[in-house]
Amino acid sequence: MRENFFSLRTVMWEEGTVKMIDQTALPQRLVYKSYDSWEGVADAIRRMVVRGAPAIGVAAAMGVALAADRSHAEDRDQLLKEIERAAEGLRKTRPTAVNLFWGIDRVVAVARKSGPTVSGIRDSTVAEAKKMAEEDVEANKRLGAFGAGLLEDGDVVMTQCNAGALATVGYGTALGVIRAAREAGRCVKVIVNETRPALQGSRLTAFELVRDGFHCTLISDTAVGYMMSSGRVDKVIVGADRITRDGYVFNKIGTYQVAVLAERHAVPFYVAAPRSTFDLERTHDQIVIEERAYDEVVRVKGRRIAPKGVPVANPAFDKTPPDLVAGIVTDLGLIPRPVAESLQATIG
Repeated sequence: MRENFFSLRTVMWEEGTVKMIDQTALPQRLVYKSYDSWEGVADAIRRMVVRGAPAIGVAAAMGVALAADRSHAEDRDQLLKEIERAAEGLRKTRPTAVNLFWGIDRVVAVARKSGPTVSGIRDSTVAEAKKMAEEDVEANKRLGAFGAGLLEDGDVVMTQCNAGALATVGYGTALGVIRAAREAGRCVKVIVNETRPALQGSRLTAFELVRDGFHCTLISDTAVGYMMSSGRVDKVIVGADRITRDGYVFNKIGTYQVAVLAERHAVPFYVAAPRSTFDLERTHDQIVIEERAYDEVVRVKGRRIAPKGVPVANPAFDKTPPDLVAGIVTDLGLIPRPVAESLQATIG
């Protein structure tokens, strides 16, 4: 019997290397790549071999641990300097997803607190990164259990980008809620937005859902309004890359317009994210939106679809204000509307 996709691991530590599913090869091939340097892990994050905020956070943590484990440093100070250099390099890969910085900072903090021996620092950083991977899966399952009650038998749920097992170490956030609802015996159907320009919806979310036997329908991003206006969407559940202390949700580009259309058509719009995705130190106006390469917009599978010389804007994320959010599902419980006021009581 084929193993369910959500039981596979997106990122893992294996025999002194960081092994991850190559998401750029999906949906045609399910293959893994292994990295034996933090620079390789950084490149994988930058090129979206691994993507999704929780998965990026753990991958970055493992990148720091890899720098420690592979180091030839002979004393504590030299090793910590090498760890800091790796951490700084990894921080520069993608600026918007807060899990990246959370993962890096957590392993660096463990390294600093470890004993005086080089071997002790190496062992503690590797152990912490492995621990974070296990915690991610458990957090997603708790999150799913909290959110499953939002879905009724027969619901049709729309999602944006990929917030499934591939966006995490395992199980998923938005798709984790849908998985938990099915495990509770409810039949839930999914509408998958393609999510241009990198097509995480059609390449990744649809791949997961089809492989795991869910009923799903893929639509173009431009069909969102039509599907809602014709009564074919009951709820929306998306993931998040960062949620600021004033309740703004930073997620894959296109999320904001989905939220606006959901509000217009009285479709509840929910966000699913673990504690590590919350940034309680910043407000929405302090966050940098990542701008990615123009090739993602003007080319599809290497073929140019736009005239040469046309200016291109390619923001990777947008921000959804809290008044459009019906609730945020976390591994600590449900943050109800108004989410900006309720957030501190649950997360703080």
